[in-house]
Amino acid sequence: MWKRAKRHDMADINVYTAGRLNEMARSLGLLAKSCADRMDEEKGLSKDDALAAMQMSAAMVCGECSRCNLYTDSQKEDSYYLYYLLRAFEQKGHVSDEDMPRLFLETCRRREEYMNQLNRNLGRATMNLEWKNRFLESRDTVMVQFRELSVILEEFAHQMEQATDVTAQKEEAVRRLFRLHHITVENMLLLEYENSRREAYLTVRTAGAKCVTAREAAQLFGQAVGSRGWYAPADTRTLITRQTGTIRFAELGDYRMMYGVARIPKEGEDISGDNYTYSGNLPSQVVMSLSDGMGSGETASEESQKVVELTGQLLETGFSAKAALKMVNTILMLTGVEQHPATLDLCCVDLHTGVLEAMKLGAVATFVLSQGHVDVLEAGEVPAGVVMQVEPVLLSKKLWDGDRIVMVTDGVLDACPGEDKEASLKEYIEGMPLKSPQDMAERILRFACQGGAARDDMTVLAAGIWKQE
Repeated sequence: MWKRAKRHDMADINVYTAGRLNEMARSLGLLAKSCADRMDEEKGLSKDDALAAMQMSAAMVCGECSRCNLYTDSQKEDSYYLYYLLRAFEQKGHVSDEDMPRLFLETCRRREEYMNQLNRNLGRATMNLEWKNRFLESRDTVMVQFRELSVILEEFAHQMEQATDVTAQKEEAVRRLFRLHHITVENMLLLEYENSRREAYLTVRTAGAKCVTAREAAQLFGQAVGSRGWYAPADTRTLITRQTGTIRFAELGDYRMMYGVARIPKEGEDISGDNYTYSGNLPSQVVMSLSDGMGSGETASEESQKVVELTGQLLETGFSAKAALKMVNTILMLTGVEQHPATLDLCCVDLHTGVLEAMKLGAVATFVLSQGHVDVLEAGEVPAGVVMQVEPVLLSKKLWDGDRIVMVTDGVLDACPGEDKEASLKEYIEGMPLKSPQDMAERILRFACQGGAARDDMTVLAAGIWKQE
């Protein structure tokens, strides 16, 4: 009776927590919406800026003089001179005599002094505008974070609402098997999510001085629930001791993956400007990323490394792939004028469903080999850190047992023979012998290097997916 009551309380807590998370998500969404004007405001100098500069110049130079009536005439609604003046200043960085009205040139006795003061005031207005635009960009970044955090909270709340408590089905078997191995289970919660993925939380301790590793406990748990595909994630405790503690187990997906990489720097460079990651740290998901820094050498390598590391951190925090790429792009936009943009190619594979989601910011095509045929997944050409409101392109595909994924940088694609580079590489992948992903990556790199020395950094990241046995 106590156990049933406790599980009932846990279900109530889940419902309450999900409701609170939804309220927080709505609040963050409203907060972001309150600043929805963001970057829609005019970014250049306005007519009012020009009038203010002229008024300040007149106050400091003209005094009581009203010979040319330059400021008075410019105040009229049908005056187009101000727009011409601003255009001239934006194009040249200053206004000169040929930009001024003839009446001013003929009548002004302190023309040179007035022009110097006008250019100074317009320059100050431009500097203020740059600071204002930078503030608006920074505010937009914060609003993006609020919006994406709102989405994360909504997704998490939805998971909690949809999670089914199936503890009662397996609890007795788990307690019995753990007791045989001198482990006491004080409390247990087994949840099943929408995609049939299961996750367990156990409050446990050992008898006496014995210690049990989390890996061994995960294997025991799998035996008890009738499924051997369980593991202890990296973020949970590694040992079970006599001190009571909570440990988390997650169920492996129906698929497993392996990868291989082959790379070569540009001729004359010691360091490649390309960087990649392959991570299985996320629950039942593999993330592969490939970034090509602009140019080559150490600077390009630092930029592309920053991109892949930042993307990985955001994904591990809980951001969706699309939200992570948008955030990376926004952050790179705000790092300053010295920033060198980099492309970003991201592939996320759900090991439960076998669904591949590819996201691209300026990256070249991804090639998916399935049953002897290659599908080409391609997107736009804008690198990260170039356009503030760029939208990552989402490409999705179902993968099957034995399928292969090939990600390359533009140095590889450009080195392929023929005019249609994608068609050339696609034909080669379809005809190559299927061995390990490492062999595949090396073969593709050799194929691209047939033309001689590497004219750009070249990286091939290949992976294969197989059904769990």
